[in-house]
Amino acid sequence: MDDNSSTTTIISKTFGGLNKQYYFREFFFGIMILVLFPGASFIFGNSKPTPSTAAFFIINTLLYPYSRYAYERITRFIIGDNIFLASIIVMVFVKLFFMLLCWVGAIFIAPFGLLFLYIKHTHLDDSNP
Repeated sequence: MDDNSSTTTIISKTFGGLNKQYYFREFFFGIMILVLFPGASFIFGNSKPTPSTAAFFIINTLLYPYSRYAYERITRFIIGDNIFLASIIVMVFVKLFFMLLCWVGAIFIAPFGLLFLYIKHTHLDDSNP
């Protein structure tokens, strides 16, 4: 396999590895965080974001779906099929907290999601002759 084909395969197994519906849903939430996060900063008296901060915000938004994928995979591994009963209000705040945490840490968490996707799609390719 040549280098170009190998690179294309890696990109398709990682960045192209999410279900389109899942990707666009999480990307939508990432954009919402992108819009609200700088807005909240401006409301509380901070100046406009610097170019490096703006780049960080954009990179985190682009990587957010892969960050959420990693978070959900790890959570599913730890929790399994257990069901927890809690107040809907508490659960909404917990969900929002972890969404924000995944967005802020996307640049660090997303590589794990991309690795999970690569392994998943490589395994699927190996099991289908």
